[in-house]
Amino acid sequence: MKTIFDQVSYNCSKIVTETYSTSFALATKMLSTSIRKDIYNIYGFVRFADEIVDTFHEYNKKELFGKFEKALEDAISSKISLNPILNSFQHTYHKYNIPHHLVEAFMKSMRMDLSKKKYSTIEEYKEYIYGSADVVGLMCLCVFVNGDKEKYEELKEPAMALGSAFQKVNFLRDLKADYEELERSYFPNTDLMKLDEESKKRIVDEIKADFAMGYTGIVNLPQEAKFGVYTAYKYYRKLLDKLQNTPPLEIKNKRIRVSNYQKFGLLAKSYVNYKLQLV
Repeated sequence: MKTIFDQVSYNCSKIVTETYSTSFALATKMLSTSIRKDIYNIYGFVRFADEIVDTFHEYNKKELFGKFEKALEDAISSKISLNPILNSFQHTYHKYNIPHHLVEAFMKSMRMDLSKKKYSTIEEYKEYIYGSADVVGLMCLCVFVNGDKEKYEELKEPAMALGSAFQKVNFLRDLKADYEELERSYFPNTDLMKLDEESKKRIVDEIKADFAMGYTGIVNLPQEAKFGVYTAYKYYRKLLDKLQNTPPLEIKNKRIRVSNYQKFGLLAKSYVNYKLQLV
């Protein structure tokens, strides 16, 4: 029976989520148990792809990424993989009929990180954001709506906007590491080494607009997903607020965080709002 192997694969995806992102893991725990496993499976897949291009500096990242991409396609076509992360992802991929072009767009953006260091035009920036963030939101949306195509189309734009907002907050938070360790600069028309209040405000306003669009989708999500996604939204809004109130020089020199105490406070407030049907 393959059941035991599938359970082991799922456990691996859950461990990856809880190890790499306590915030995302906390939000995922707020989802209904009926869909929680599938969100772990999606996160495990995107996390491993991202790890190859972001952290394996002492290895041939291009070669590793090529092998991972080949293993991904084999897993999807064969409906099994000895890589437990890919095995769990292919299960969710087939269960919810995730469009293959979403996976292709994600892998394309990850591949861009192997060589591209600067995004000079709005078009390049949008393409990267779409592949690295928007499509991840859409993969999760496939799970949230459980095959309801009409609901998917209704919530598609807000889901993409929310994915964009999360990613852009990460870019602003990780400014120092991206520039100094990876030599990457994502925001176009912005000299990160000369980041000032005006350019920071432009970035923050852009993210706030994405959040506003994303929130319109959260309120219309199925109950199984609403509280978990709202929890993630509140966490990232809090992080954006901290970044907005942090001087540019400090953002360039250290990673801004939301403390565990604040995270649990946000969780409590989110739960009250959810129960009072304020979401």
